[in-house]
Amino acid sequence: MAKPVTLITGASAGIGAALARVFAAHGHRLVLVARRRSALDLVADGIAAAGHGRPQVVPIDLGQHDAPARLAADLAMLGLELEAVVNSAGFGLSGQAATLDLAEQIAMIDLNARTVTDLSLRWLDCLAHHRGGILNVASIAAFMPGPGMAVYHATKAFILSFSEALHRELAPRGVRVTVLCPGPVDTDFQARAGLAADRFPRPLVRTSGRVAEDGYDGFAKGRRLVVPGFANQVATLLPRILSRERVLDLSGAK
Repeated sequence: MAKPVTLITGASAGIGAALARVFAAHGHRLVLVARRRSALDLVADGIAAAGHGRPQVVPIDLGQHDAPARLAADLAMLGLELEAVVNSAGFGLSGQAATLDLAEQIAMIDLNARTVTDLSLRWLDCLAHHRGGILNVASIAAFMPGPGMAVYHATKAFILSFSEALHRELAPRGVRVTVLCPGPVDTDFQARAGLAADRFPRPLVRTSGRVAEDGYDGFAKGRRLVVPGFANQVATLLPRILSRERVLDLSGAK
């Protein structure tokens, strides 16, 4: 019989790796997915060293269009079926959309939106059978447009809207859907995006470990939305209070 596992993408570093450690600590069998096998092995070895079952690692570039289908084939070959999907893979780019590389921005849409959609919907029968769920990682960027990171903000807005709708649609099937919207987190994401380390006010910044704990807790309780940290929660309310013009001014501030 196929073994139920939790799939975590983007698990080689940052929030994805932190989520892997938290899920493992709560007894989940894991499959970790990212591009770099060496980094995945380090995370898996650390989880095993902490006394938990060593996760299965599947190195794959989820930005490729056929990657979800290949991942599904790999899981079937390993005799695994999913009880939960954690979509943490994604990246951002800082700069004017008109001047950033177009191919890189399209790749961002592919990974941040298309792949998340595919992996959220591909195994619904398994998720329903195991009374499991989906945890999608978005951002407080989802709540407002972002001059200087226009495409990134748009992809995270998609994840937020998509996940909230799935939360309602899949509830009758017993599938939990939670969207995690952290603020700035001290990870490699900022360097990859081209962001200065001091770009964000310190009250907004949280560690990946704290974000992962908050995300897991919300997912376990079946919450629709998790925004870690009071300051970040306040930031998500600004678009409801201020004019759209003022929100654009604030979100585009350097």
